[in-house]
Amino acid sequence: MQPVAVTLLTGFLGAGKTTLLRHILEADHGQKIAVIENEFGEVPIDNAIIGDRATQITTLSNGCICCSRSNELEDALLDLLDKRDSGEIDFDRLVIECTGMADPGPIIQTFFAHETLCERYVLDGVLTLVDAAHAEQQMDQFTLAQSQIGYADRILLTKTDVAGENDALLARLARINARAPIYTVIHGDIDLSLLFNVQGFMLEERIVEKTPRFRFIAPAQNEVESIVVNLDYPLALDAVSRTMEGLLLDFADRLLRYKGMLFIEGEPRRLLFQGVQRLYSADWDREWAQDEPRQSTIVFIGLQLPEEQIRAAFAALEPKG
Repeated sequence: MQPVAVTLLTGFLGAGKTTLLRHILEADHGQKIAVIENEFGEVPIDNAIIGDRATQITTLSNGCICCSRSNELEDALLDLLDKRDSGEIDFDRLVIECTGMADPGPIIQTFFAHETLCERYVLDGVLTLVDAAHAEQQMDQFTLAQSQIGYADRILLTKTDVAGENDALLARLARINARAPIYTVIHGDIDLSLLFNVQGFMLEERIVEKTPRFRFIAPAQNEVESIVVNLDYPLALDAVSRTMEGLLLDFADRLLRYKGMLFIEGEPRRLLFQGVQRLYSADWDREWAQDEPRQSTIVFIGLQLPEEQIRAAFAALEPKG
C-alpha cells in the first residue's frame, strides 16, 4: 500500500501558515488532503478560518504537539488511518500545521519512532514560513525561531510586500540553513509544485550540499501565554478598531500574534481578524449560519500580556441598555 505523504507546515507566530494552508486546500491540484492543526490556546480559531475544504480536519488544542506528554499526535495519525482503511474518508496527502511555538524536532521524530506510522506515512518535507517584517527580531529573541528554520526543506518568505527586500535577512537565513531554497509567498500564493514531492527525508539526498547540514534543538524559551476573549454581543466596527489601536499602542512589542472571528453589529457576515505585533488585517468571511451562535472570539498570544487590561477594553464595548 502506498504510504501517505506528509507535509509539515511550521514557522513562528504570525508567519502566515493558515493563509498558505487555505491556498493549498483551495488550489486545483487534484489531491485529497487531510489536515492536522495544532492551536496555541483554548479555541481552534484556525479551524473556523479554514472551513470544510479539507477531507478531514483534526484539531489538537491546548499545548504544542512537541511538548505534549500525551500521545495526542500519534492518536490523531492512527485515527486518520483507521478512517481511511474503513472507507470513511479518503485522502492522498496529510498536512500538519504546527503552532508557531512548536519545535519541529519531536514532531518529525514521531514518524520514525512508531512502527505503524513509519510504514503508513512518509514525511515528504518541512516547510518553514518566515515573516520578513519581524523575522530578525523574532530570531534575536527566540532561539526557537532559528530552530524552525534549521529544520526546513523549503523556506517560504512571507510579507515581503510589506517589508520589502532584505539582503541581510536572506543571508542570515542561508547561514542557518544552507540547504533549503528560499521562495517568496505573497498572501499564501505560491506554485504548489515547489511544496509537494520535496522528498526531504529520502535516504539519498537529491541535492549535493556544499556545507554540512545541522539540526537545531531549541533550549528553554521565553514564557509565552495566550488569552482568549469571548463576547456574545455585537461589536461596532469603529469601536473595535479604536480598541485595538489603543492596545497596540500600549503593548504591541509584547503581543506576538492575535487572531479571531468577530460578530459585527448590523453585519450578516463574520469578520476574520488576525495580526502580528503592529500589523493586522481583517477580511469579511461567509454569512453567519442560521443556527450558528453569533459571538466574537479573539485569541491573543504574547509575552506577559496584561490580561485585565485586554478584557476590560473589550468589555467596555458591550452595548448599554
